[in-house]
Amino acid sequence: MAEPWTYAGEVPMLGTAGTITLVEGSAFAISGRSGDMAPNLPQGVFFRDTRFLSRFELRVNGQIPESLEAEPLDPFSATFALRTRPRPGQADSPLLLFRNRYVGRGMREDIVIRNYGDEPSYCSVELLLESDFAGLFDVKEGRFDTDTTPELESGGNDIVFRYQRGLTRRGVRISFSQPAQLAANLATFEIIVPPQERWEVCVQLAPIIDNEEIEPRHLCGQPVDHATPRARLAKWRSQVPALDTDYPHLKSIVARSAEDLGALRIFDPDYPERAVVAAGAPWFMTLFGRDSLLTSWMALLVDPDLALGVLQTLARFQGTDVDPLTDEEPGKILHEMRFGGASSLSLGGGQVYYGTADATPLFVMLLGELRRWGLAPELVDSLLPHADRALEWIEFHGDRDGDGYVEYQRASDRGLANQGWKDSWDGVRFEDGRLPRAPIALAEVQAYVYAAYLARAYFALEAQDMKAHEKFRAKAIELKTAFNRDFWVEDKGWFAMGLDGDKNQIDALASNMGHCLWTGIVDTDKAPLVAKRLMSPEMFSGWGIRTLSERAVGYNPMSYHCGSVWPHDNALIAAGLMRYGFVDEAVRVIMGLFSAAEFQGHRLPELFGGLARDDVPFPVAYPSSCSPQAWAAASPLLCLRTLLRLDPWLPHGKVWLNPVLPPGIGYLKVEGIPLGGRGVTVEVTDGHTNVEGLSPEVELIEQPRHPLTAA
Repeated sequence: MAEPWTYAGEVPMLGTAGTITLVEGSAFAISGRSGDMAPNLPQGVFFRDTRFLSRFELRVNGQIPESLEAEPLDPFSATFALRTRPRPGQADSPLLLFRNRYVGRGMREDIVIRNYGDEPSYCSVELLLESDFAGLFDVKEGRFDTDTTPELESGGNDIVFRYQRGLTRRGVRISFSQPAQLAANLATFEIIVPPQERWEVCVQLAPIIDNEEIEPRHLCGQPVDHATPRARLAKWRSQVPALDTDYPHLKSIVARSAEDLGALRIFDPDYPERAVVAAGAPWFMTLFGRDSLLTSWMALLVDPDLALGVLQTLARFQGTDVDPLTDEEPGKILHEMRFGGASSLSLGGGQVYYGTADATPLFVMLLGELRRWGLAPELVDSLLPHADRALEWIEFHGDRDGDGYVEYQRASDRGLANQGWKDSWDGVRFEDGRLPRAPIALAEVQAYVYAAYLARAYFALEAQDMKAHEKFRAKAIELKTAFNRDFWVEDKGWFAMGLDGDKNQIDALASNMGHCLWTGIVDTDKAPLVAKRLMSPEMFSGWGIRTLSERAVGYNPMSYHCGSVWPHDNALIAAGLMRYGFVDEAVRVIMGLFSAAEFQGHRLPELFGGLARDDVPFPVAYPSSCSPQAWAAASPLLCLRTLLRLDPWLPHGKVWLNPVLPPGIGYLKVEGIPLGGRGVTVEVTDGHTNVEGLSPEVELIEQPRHPLTAA
């Protein structure tokens, strides 16, 4: 499967000031600020992991127009403003150009030329177009196949590129709304624009997959406002809770998070009412099990329906067979769904890979959390058989040697070597730098399993199935006891990252144990040491907690998993710290993330460097980090919930709420929190809390919930 971090070549930089990225579902477009796309850069129009347009260059009278401004209007559209080059001896040009671009199952671009001069202006408008049908990661990593020569057809008002390799057949049709002179891959329009008038042409790009032409979302000749993406985004914006606070950066950060999550939603063509969330733009616009489960958990404060759609979709593709090529096993939840190659009945055609140890227990955890939020009881109940199949995987296939722990080991060399969230080749290591031998039992995976057992026990309790309740509760207690015995590194005072194939403790000091606080598996006598270690200078950079201690061999603040700071990792750790009563520590982590977001346009990226804040007074960007990225976008939402100390258990008629405002924030109001079909408003002023909209049948408990119990 795709492992972009293992590529040894030079990775082109993305996310710079000169790049514009537009995203809609599994389609995205990357260009420079002029709107042009160059084939030797990670640019183009992509759909289902294939680059369908690799060159898109606009020339007027043989010259490159001068770029004035480029502004994304929403996640899938942008306007590029340009002007023609001034004539010799003149400072200004009378001709302004606008490229209005819309992405969705292809692309539409409206090119408009306005003549602000006093006389008619002749223009020769040229569009140079190419397609190489390159794979997504080949483009991302700069591996361009110069030997690929697609077939080219041009005639009428269309240019069509076609490509076939083995059973893979791809094509793209580029159509023009105005008559064009076509010469191979060059479209030319010779026009005269009257003074104070305009000329425009609409360019439409439709991908062709296995001889089936895909209709773009935005069609030439039709109003853009009526297209599905705009309607979906408008609906999303209307239901996002409103936030008001005297800390203006927080309002901007939460608004940016909600907007990014709206952009990253994708919809199954077979179930268009179900939204799931793609992992990140632009390179991971597809379904990832772990990412979607954690993201939708963190976004419950905004939209519990997103979590329901994620669970329903992952249940649809739950493993049924044993397949070494894909790491599929019965009951297992997928790792990722990739498009391209042979198609199957999945989210518009894709291939499924199951190499992850944590998505399966996270599935059960999230289902249990949805029950606590009181969302759609019948639909949640319908997913319980899938949760039971997931638990069967945990106990049999997941526990490879019968010791009570879930381990991972890939079934072939095609799979991921590491199958937790730190899934780079060197992301799991001993303190002395050695890499462990599989099978590996990760600390946080056991924590997720513990929470999954408790979630299933709660389901049984509500159904008055006391036998099942005691069974899963006993499993949770047994696992917790064993975990605190076997994973605790006594001479160091922290939890190991995991156990290797010989049951040796993988003893590096790392962020993994913060997830264990989040689920409650940590014994209370060990929690203070865990909190102290996580907040030590070797772990906490000032912006966030590093993935790996700066004292460990192999630490690199600009590595992917060995010293960088990941916002989602920190949001979960902060929730865990708050759960165990380490309020000051949780607030420090949250405010570190908020400060980092201020430096990055109020958006948290996938990750950033682990350099200390005292050494570098700004967060250092990680090259080619996804932005927006799903669980990074959702992190501020979980941080907000953590500050509210909001913990619902609606089936039992209780909601715990005990807000904590950091220093510098005196007022906070969140309006429209979805709880039990109602929009609840929480207002906090100088330590006083007012709650409106809560059902009168629900008891409001104004204190934090005890970390280790459900009641």
